[in-house]
Amino acid sequence: MKLITIGKTSATLLLLGQLLSPAYAQGQPPVAPVPMQKTQAPGYYRMMLGQFEVTAVSDGTVTIALDKLLNSITPQALRQRLAANDLSTQVETSINTFLINTGEHLILVDTGSGPLFGSNGGRLLDNLRAAGYPPEQIDTVLLTHIHADHSGGLVHNGKLALPNATVYVNQRDVDFWLNPANMASVRKSEKHTFAESESSLRPVIQAGRLKTFSGETELFPGVRAVPDPGHTPGHTLYMVESAGQKLLLWGDTIHAEAVQFARPQTTINFDWNPAQAAKARASVLADAARGDYWIGAAHIAFPGLGHVKALVEKPGQTPAYRWVPANYSLAGLK
Repeated sequence: MKLITIGKTSATLLLLGQLLSPAYAQGQPPVAPVPMQKTQAPGYYRMMLGQFEVTAVSDGTVTIALDKLLNSITPQALRQRLAANDLSTQVETSINTFLINTGEHLILVDTGSGPLFGSNGGRLLDNLRAAGYPPEQIDTVLLTHIHADHSGGLVHNGKLALPNATVYVNQRDVDFWLNPANMASVRKSEKHTFAESESSLRPVIQAGRLKTFSGETELFPGVRAVPDPGHTPGHTLYMVESAGQKLLLWGDTIHAEAVQFARPQTTINFDWNPAQAAKARASVLADAARGDYWIGAAHIAFPGLGHVKALVEKPGQTPAYRWVPANYSLAGLK
């Protein structure tokens, strides 16, 4: 037997590694490591709603600290609800928008955060293009409300991101968030919303592309605005109907799926009027469970499409619900 002395040079060690590798032993050349891509697939998902095509389009995600933001729930109950869904208190939350092709109009509901959240969000325009709809094709934007993660995508680099779109929003939100005199009526953590609203909406107003509405209003055939104040003064739901099918785009009715379905009374610091927001959420959840229609949710894991189901209740208990996400479908597009 011969003893082989191994030198300490890097070249010798590299050769030894190659000699001992499974690939070399099988007569194959060594394979270089494949670099990881660390990118997500384009964020869009389609479904048909009667004769309408609905495309959920992701603007990205943002991580929020639910233990610092949620109210009307004990820390222990919060941790239990989150743990039951394999979540910590730091929850990566989807920012979803919804594009409705009626055949006559291309209607985008909410615009994501645009540049206002920095590296979080701001992917709407790229994902619209990936979905086959250039931003220039969109003729209508419906805002559920004026918060950064819903209206921030209206403007990029000082220019209209959706240059051919008319923007609709409830008059009460315009009156509130574009009036700095109202700043005294919100908590300190929400005062930034006034400057963000000005930067997002003022260019739209100057371009003559802002339209407001009040009360329940049919904006287009099959698309109806349903005021639902509480989260903001003019928070609005949009009921979309075609060929007997319904989809309710409910804005910020839910921020924390793991918590607020089971405990609808739980509010969040972003609510302008927490008591009114909780009451509105209870009403919306009850109707969605009864009607069993589609829901499009801004902050449930992408694509945010699904149904609400009521949980079996005991007498005297506060009603509770669960979320049933859409079953992934290719057949539904035919």
